[in-house]
Amino acid sequence: MFLKKSATGALLVLLALAACNPTSEKSLKINMQSDFPAPPVAAIKPVTFNESGGERTDNYYWLKEKENPEVIAYLEAENAYCDTVMKSTLPLQEKLFAEMKGRIKETDETVPQLDNGYYYYSRTEEGKQYRIYCRKKGDLSAAEEVVFDVNAMAEGKPAFIFAGFDISTDNRLAAYLSNETGSFADFTLRVKNLETGMDLPLDIGKVQGFAWAGDSKTLFYTLGNEALRAWRVYRMVLGSDQPAELVFEEPDEQFIVDVSKTKTNDYLLITTASSTTSEVHYLPAAEPAGKFRVFVPRVKDVEYHVYHHKEKFFIRYKDRDNLNFMVYEAPVTGFENRNNWKVFRAHDKDTRIGSLEVFKDYLALQVRRNGLNEILVYGLRDNSENTIRFPEPVYTAYLSGTPEYDAPALRYSYSSLNRPTSVYDYDFASAQSKLLKQQEIPSGFNPDDYTVERIWATAADGAKVPMSVVYSKTLKKDGSNPALLYSYGSYGASSDAYFSSGFYSLIDRGYVFAIAQIRGGSDMGEQWYEDGKLLKKKNTFTDFISCAEKLIEDKFTSSAKLAIMGGSAGGLLVAAVTNMRPDLFNTVVAQVPFVDVVTTMFDTSLPLTTQEYEEWGNPNEEEYYRYMLSYSPYDNITAQNYPNMLITAGLNDSQVLYHEPAKYAAKLRAMKTGNNLLLLKTNMESGHGGATGRFDALKETAFEMAFILDRVGIRE
Repeated sequence: MFLKKSATGALLVLLALAACNPTSEKSLKINMQSDFPAPPVAAIKPVTFNESGGERTDNYYWLKEKENPEVIAYLEAENAYCDTVMKSTLPLQEKLFAEMKGRIKETDETVPQLDNGYYYYSRTEEGKQYRIYCRKKGDLSAAEEVVFDVNAMAEGKPAFIFAGFDISTDNRLAAYLSNETGSFADFTLRVKNLETGMDLPLDIGKVQGFAWAGDSKTLFYTLGNEALRAWRVYRMVLGSDQPAELVFEEPDEQFIVDVSKTKTNDYLLITTASSTTSEVHYLPAAEPAGKFRVFVPRVKDVEYHVYHHKEKFFIRYKDRDNLNFMVYEAPVTGFENRNNWKVFRAHDKDTRIGSLEVFKDYLALQVRRNGLNEILVYGLRDNSENTIRFPEPVYTAYLSGTPEYDAPALRYSYSSLNRPTSVYDYDFASAQSKLLKQQEIPSGFNPDDYTVERIWATAADGAKVPMSVVYSKTLKKDGSNPALLYSYGSYGASSDAYFSSGFYSLIDRGYVFAIAQIRGGSDMGEQWYEDGKLLKKKNTFTDFISCAEKLIEDKFTSSAKLAIMGGSAGGLLVAAVTNMRPDLFNTVVAQVPFVDVVTTMFDTSLPLTTQEYEEWGNPNEEEYYRYMLSYSPYDNITAQNYPNMLITAGLNDSQVLYHEPAKYAAKLRAMKTGNNLLLLKTNMESGHGGATGRFDALKETAFEMAFILDRVGIRE
């Protein structure tokens, strides 16, 4: 249903922006270090661990004691130092904020989408931080009904995340998730009566997903445990005196559970999955009191996803011999027998099948070939096949989600580094796309003022690594330009070349902006991901270094003017390469970085740890312990001259707990040589994504940009 999303699936998408003309070390020292001496390094209170591969001592382990007043005082001291150092950049921050805000159409709305008799859309209003979610019954000329005004819900709260809603089949009730901590994995489930505008007397914490049954009164939801792993599914009948009933439990700590409903509204699905293996259980939505049955029993290293068509099932399937996925079709009756499955689309080693949408007469696939997305549309009645083609050499395109099973058109979005996001409907009958809306830039924007290139770096082992690059057409490739290099490189998440208006504050100041599609993502297919995880994780870091060297080799920039940025696992990336090649970069922004890999992966009480053994390895096995210890940024800090560094954290972060970046900064402060600046900035009110209001988030971005600009002498 409309706008529902899994809290555990939220992946942090971070705006990356960066560096220019350097000042001398002497001026840096006078302007920052001497006038504002850094706070004392956190007190050393050693804790020694006896681990699978030997003994390890952590001098800053105590910083994880969130309830300890000394810890809060330390974080506040670091924040005070950061603010004092950055005080001289306040005019620049204000200018950057004004520029970024000027590129946003403050009063705007999304393209309406028909779903079960109502057109749903969201809109924003000038000066307001959050979205307003609305609907109109039957026709776009009907009166507007406000479903949720998140501004009113967030009023007076320092942080507020509205994680989406789902409407009951009778259109009377809206179940929704929200929190006031900024955490991405700990939400409260409530239900709003859309006729009265009031919430029902229901308040369930630690919920991560939900789905309505067909009777509009039975609600299924997933509950997280203390480590925030969604592991149980409950059935609740609204208006009943009976307590919620447990209907499914996943004991394997590497698996996470989700519940959903098919587009046909005929089935409820429970999906339990690790990063390599999955299993689906199904229940007719019209029989909410029934028992879920397994679709196909799980097999290790086999991942499958089920999509219902009223005449058959489609299964997106992956195993060790078919890493890029293939698509099967199976009969509605007898699908349990694998002999009844037929191949709909065979495996292709050069094309990864990323997602699938089923319609009455059509099937749409989002695929990735040569690092770029394509959309394929199959006619189920005439066996036709069409490809939605895109005109530019570097872009991203993706299925936007079309709720109606018998919709006449497919909704998708398109964007590139110099093309604002556009929303299209692809008409099935005519095989033509119609532009519905293009992102407006109120302050003005001309795509033809910029050049977009795709270049390839050669990795240490000979692999060709693609990069997307954008810069002003007036720029000369003479090695004198500032540049920012951004990537992520984990979990198979691709680093696509999307449009984000904020980084044009840098490009218009002469920056080259580059996105590297390194291994660890699935940009070039699932094997690309396999070659950047577990005991091949270092390929992620060496690929990134090769991309940085390529930018310098091609005279886009120089190491004196190169900045890098990454967040979460991308923060691990930039921290690891900074240990390996500190000479290669001028400035590093590590946003909520996952930097204490070994300690975190040993602590199974922390969120996500056990589920991530298939990504990083199990440190209780010595081979994996030794390998992750060899690259873990916190464990590999040495006495060397580090670049200028800004490290951010969120006190309520559920994905990367605040103490990881705090410990990392403390150890760096104790060991680094040279006079380059080191700042730690902790958001004391929010979590993994930082500030939750759209303007507050822009201010945080402006702060980071000002740090990078100031470090290389731009203080306009």
